[in-house]
Amino acid sequence: MAVKDFWKRHENLYFAVSNKKVILGVTVFLAIVALAIFGPMVTPYDYEEFAGRGYQPPSKEHWFGTTIMGRDVFTQVVFGLRSTLLVGFLAGTIASAIGLVVGFVSGFFSGKAPDEGLMALTNIFMVIPSLTLLIILSAYLPYRGIATQAIIVAATAWPWTARAVRSQTLSLKSQEFVNLSRISAAPTFRIIREDIAANMFSYVFMVYILQFNGTILSSVGLEFLGLGPTRGISLGLVLQNAVNWNALHLGMWWWTIIPGLILTLMIVSLYFINTGLDEVFNPRLREM
Repeated sequence: MAVKDFWKRHENLYFAVSNKKVILGVTVFLAIVALAIFGPMVTPYDYEEFAGRGYQPPSKEHWFGTTIMGRDVFTQVVFGLRSTLLVGFLAGTIASAIGLVVGFVSGFFSGKAPDEGLMALTNIFMVIPSLTLLIILSAYLPYRGIATQAIIVAATAWPWTARAVRSQTLSLKSQEFVNLSRISAAPTFRIIREDIAANMFSYVFMVYILQFNGTILSSVGLEFLGLGPTRGISLGLVLQNAVNWNALHLGMWWWTIIPGLILTLMIVSLYFINTGLDEVFNPRLREM
């Protein structure tokens, strides 16, 4: 009975752990995270270190093969995964935070000066070509670390979140429980936090997953163009080096395909998590 009572109180959790898409996505994503965390501990090399002969395919000594310069591809991938995941986490968090604040405030004060000003700013950022802005910002900075890259990527990633959250806030603020809080003279911040944001938790969680996914792709795109962090290694930089050295033309498929496959699996796993959670939180999709 205790187990049944637990699942009754946590209905969404029950449907989440029984949803095949969520299970598959979480399993693959956690495996990639584990590779990023524990991979550098099991490799005897540094990502810039000469590890052996070049042009070596995957083997017992070099699990993902070696580069043309004899560096270990497995080492570069696991260290690069750490950097890519960290940038995605920081950029996704920053972009989500900005979008949520703008969306909540704009939606709550719809039709008033705060709403007009914030939406005008949001529209400006939406019409600016994001890739062009990212390239300009990255190119003119003398030093680019992980935090700097995360801020640059987040600067163009938040507008769609702001507009989506504003739309949801507009529909919630007309509900009776929000009007009751207004009548009781509750502070504005408390109404937004407890009556609106609290009832959008599932939506906000899914928005964050999309932001995390999108910022990873943006950061890898910048790194592939040579505009990533000025020091260190990342998945985008591994792929850029493979393309610059014509790895595929030289038959070194492992240098390009393995990092690209891991990146693809990570993006697809986040997509499965998001679509699975959509089914979990939406009863109509759940019944289908």
